[in-house]
Amino acid sequence: MASRPFPRGLTAAGALLGALALPAPAGAAPVPDGPGRDRVPAYLGAPATPKPLRGRPIPANPHQGPVGLSSMHADSHASDTHPFAGPLGRNPRVRSEAKGGLLPGLCSTVTFARRTGLMVAQCTRGQTFTLRLIDPATLEDLATHELPQRPSTVRAVVSGDLDKVLTDTSGGAYYYLDPQDRAVLADSAFHVRRFAHERGPDGRWRFRVTDDWDLGGHLPHSCATWTNPWPKGECDPITAVGPDWGGLIWWITRNGRIGTIDPRTGRVRATRLPGEGIQNSFAAAEDGVSIVSDHALYRFRAAADGTPAVVWRRPYDRGTRRKPGQIDQGSGTTPTFLGDRYVAITDNADDRMNVLVHRRGDGRLVCRVPVFGHGASATDNSLVGYGGSLFVENNHGYRNFFELPPGGSPVGGVSRIDVTAKGCRTVWTSRERSPSTVAKASVANGLLYLYTKEPRRDLVDAWYLTAVDAHTGRTAFKVLTGTGKWFDNNWAPITLGPDGTAYVGVVGGLVAVRDRPGT
Repeated sequence: MASRPFPRGLTAAGALLGALALPAPAGAAPVPDGPGRDRVPAYLGAPATPKPLRGRPIPANPHQGPVGLSSMHADSHASDTHPFAGPLGRNPRVRSEAKGGLLPGLCSTVTFARRTGLMVAQCTRGQTFTLRLIDPATLEDLATHELPQRPSTVRAVVSGDLDKVLTDTSGGAYYYLDPQDRAVLADSAFHVRRFAHERGPDGRWRFRVTDDWDLGGHLPHSCATWTNPWPKGECDPITAVGPDWGGLIWWITRNGRIGTIDPRTGRVRATRLPGEGIQNSFAAAEDGVSIVSDHALYRFRAAADGTPAVVWRRPYDRGTRRKPGQIDQGSGTTPTFLGDRYVAITDNADDRMNVLVHRRGDGRLVCRVPVFGHGASATDNSLVGYGGSLFVENNHGYRNFFELPPGGSPVGGVSRIDVTAKGCRTVWTSRERSPSTVAKASVANGLLYLYTKEPRRDLVDAWYLTAVDAHTGRTAFKVLTGTGKWFDNNWAPITLGPDGTAYVGVVGGLVAVRDRPGT
């Protein structure tokens, strides 16, 4: 069953107020369930047997934290894989915490500090983004730092058009941890800052800004404010930041600007893709940076002075419209490096979306593989890539948590595509419906983790952490995380922790699923 619009008379602004009025306890309370939990099973399937994935380990970027721990897409290659195991479904337990109190508190990105073992996360609290230091066992906050408000929030409230904020990927979600566990984040005030976390003189944890680079002089920043909601100039917020192998900090913007910061000198260099926009993050490898705009896939290198220079550009079929299940008209994927030879994205072809695999060196197209049904294929999440396999999720029909009706679900589907010297082929397609999550795979146990919701006639919204055997495509087990709108994932990732826990950002906050000790 595809998602449906709100009934007549229920405006976007009214929907927002209705959602904010949902009961949710403040503080360290769990995310509250909606109705109908007693009508859905808490567990389906059986514990999985580990079957590791084959392939070379993902190389570690020397200027980013450990592989699997340091960014939304797990590593600099944007593989969306973790080298350690996730839960196997052995007598699992679920824990959650509301991060917004009476407001939505979606945790968009979760990372792990190697030195302290603590979680660094970027979550919302109603209209604002907050950097949080979280105890991975209890999910309780140890320190918080409020980030500047996004201009899109102002525009959404003033215009009554929530799409303006729900399609905005700027503001800090695409940050990373460096090798010293510092969060490098671009905020909505056009600053790129490095945040260390430490104990203060009183013994309490706190964030401390160690570096601050102001890009306001390099980017147009005539942005909406509460006192001036309709400025005349251009506002071009920073979408994502990440390091290349040489240590430059790269940044990209919504309106197609691409730049670097030399953290040693503070020197900024930039270029622009005229007439093109960027809504996703990017990937970095030893030989360059891969960026996808809403028109083309690029490979960049930094010139001697740090200016981003195009190595090659390959346009793709961007279709004729923005599909339901994507936030713009273009590829919904962050580029994924596969081994040391390939880079992969999806296109936005009208009839059937295609997985595209290019050679990293010269950009030559290796293969184009159509996926999912006619007129019902779209994704706005990065491909999962490891060894010679890519995994793609179908988000067609999902726009945001407001518009997904009670009991409804998109058409769904997840496919595995294998890339070999002879070409590419679809190995299996699962019918699981994972509406919007950034899926992750465990290299150690061979499971692909999804966040699923099946359509129900009784209108119950039942959300499950679902593990699929990456080798066969068969579903191993499902663990109920909760029911109702507060457990909608709304584009946030699944993140596997080094202790085997799976964390899921949900509208209400954060959920953890872990096997019980000794099972």
